[in-house]
Amino acid sequence: MLSPHTLSRLGQRTLVLTLLIFQPPGNAAALTIEDVTFPDTISIEDQQIPLRGAALLRWLSIFKVYVAALYLPEMENTQDVLAEDIPKRLEISYLVSIDGPDFGKGAEAILERNLSADELAHLRTRIDKLNAVYRKVKPGDRYALTYVPGKGTELSYNGRPLINIEGADFAAAYFAIWLGSDPIDQDMRNQLVKGG
Repeated sequence: MLSPHTLSRLGQRTLVLTLLIFQPPGNAAALTIEDVTFPDTISIEDQQIPLRGAALLRWLSIFKVYVAALYLPEMENTQDVLAEDIPKRLEISYLVSIDGPDFGKGAEAILERNLSADELAHLRTRIDKLNAVYRKVKPGDRYALTYVPGKGTELSYNGRPLINIEGADFAAAYFAIWLGSDPIDQDMRNQLVKGG
């Protein structure tokens, strides 16, 4: 027969083992796609912004190009995240190498699908400034596009700021590449915005 002291020690050990087994890992809410991990929240101007969704972009349905994650404040209506003047970040981790000038060329084609000729002309100088700072990426490199109301849109490369472009109009236009009515990939947009 077991003594009360032995039973008590067994109960403590069982409790400790149970807690260890069922305790979630430290980064439990983080999201991993294609071995790329995105934290569950980020800080923008001392405000904690939650991860909304993440998605893999494929080219020609075969080649894995990058994984992107969208961070947005809690919102009831996600129909048009571009119309809201709220902080947001799109973080992209690359799975392939891409030359710097190719970013501007790709962006231009999608901007033309989402903006009128007048809107493009109005934003031209700011678009060209941003496109000029893109650098070559290799697998594992990250770009982040972060918009802060009243301050503008910052492009960073592997955590280092490269440029800040003013204007909510610019942010709405450039984020439209991924989140607009005719984005780079509709499935990706849906997964980013709806938490897929």
